[in-house]
Amino acid sequence: MILSEGLLVQTVEPGSPAAVSGIGPADVILAVNGEAVLDIIDYQFLTAEDSLTIRVQSGGLEREVRVDREEGRDLGLGFLEPFGATRRCANRCLFCFVDQLPSGLRPTLYVKDDDFRHSFWYGNFITLTNLAGRDMERIIRRRLSPLYISVHATDPQVRTRLMDNPKAGAVMDQLRELAGAGIAFHAQAVLCPGINDGEVLAGTVRDLAGLYPALASLAVVPVGLSRYSPRPEVLRTFTPGEAGDLLASVRSWQRRFRATLGEPLVFASDEFYLLAGQDVPSKGLYGDFPQLENGVGLVRVFREAWRRVAARLPAGLPAPRRVVLATGVLGAPVLQLVVERLNRIENLNAELVVVENQLFGGHVTASGLLGGSDLVQGLDKAAGADLVLIPPACLRAGAVFLDDLTLEGLGERLGTRVAAPEDVSALARLVQES
Repeated sequence: MILSEGLLVQTVEPGSPAAVSGIGPADVILAVNGEAVLDIIDYQFLTAEDSLTIRVQSGGLEREVRVDREEGRDLGLGFLEPFGATRRCANRCLFCFVDQLPSGLRPTLYVKDDDFRHSFWYGNFITLTNLAGRDMERIIRRRLSPLYISVHATDPQVRTRLMDNPKAGAVMDQLRELAGAGIAFHAQAVLCPGINDGEVLAGTVRDLAGLYPALASLAVVPVGLSRYSPRPEVLRTFTPGEAGDLLASVRSWQRRFRATLGEPLVFASDEFYLLAGQDVPSKGLYGDFPQLENGVGLVRVFREAWRRVAARLPAGLPAPRRVVLATGVLGAPVLQLVVERLNRIENLNAELVVVENQLFGGHVTASGLLGGSDLVQGLDKAAGADLVLIPPACLRAGAVFLDDLTLEGLGERLGTRVAAPEDVSALARLVQES
């Protein structure tokens, strides 16, 4: 149930300040200390005080309750639909991956969101084209910082072309307003060869760096194309040589910004390094890993963690054991080193199986976009294995793949135990289990 105003209480923690004040499930929180509550952001902002007057609607009747709590203690309320209706994207981006999905997947995968609240709360990237004046005012008034913004290009004509939205060209005006109000943001540029790379990208880097320190980081990411791309005549993927040229530019920008600002500021996604056949940078060149969830620095983090875990691996196992590690094409060089180290353990036979993506097509090589059907087809060599390990990024909430096969169902199809280790420590533990 999505309300037009207020928050619908779903749960109340027993003994919590809210429970003591008589707020219960199915009540609606309308206002706090005289200010209307539109969503969870308003609620969290307004309930920071220790003494609160909350207007509550119960069964169609409104009342005010007084809530007093110890400093820092949560009120104890959980809400149904804490953001209300999701803001939908109005752009028609050339490279939108939602438009490149095959039919027949679960309906939620086809939802295009562009919600500034999700950007602040979850780190989702937004384009700013959906913002009305009242939204900008609310971002500034509620201090929603940092935001995550898909810039792609600061050149108005290029950005308008990329996003097929006349509002897209105003991005620098919007970013200046945010920066002037003290709102920080992490930016990304999804690069399409021949469109927003090269000199256009150089201009984007220059324009955004001019907003530092409001600009917290900029990630450059290669466009992803499935076999269902509606614009194959316009878009293509990067070649290894082009990826190498891009990385040379990134290193040049990083040197400049480290010298002038004290931090690298611009980062290339891991995919560029893997595509170019180059090693990823050292840990120190990632700063505080500001865009890890955007695929920037994941390989370095993995390798650093694996180095520590590998030093503690046993010399041998008490009985022979065969383990298969599955990966997408892109992740194969990373896991190859892991497999080589595991095979130094006596009685352990570790095998790497590289699974090609049939769900989206050969241009899609990231492990996280493998479908359950891809793994069923690609792991025919896993017969007789004691354990099959798959990348955890393949799975969504509830241990379900993009094509709705479950982790349990994959194990049944393969006829063996399947697990998705959440980190390298779990990987090391699983391969040793009898």
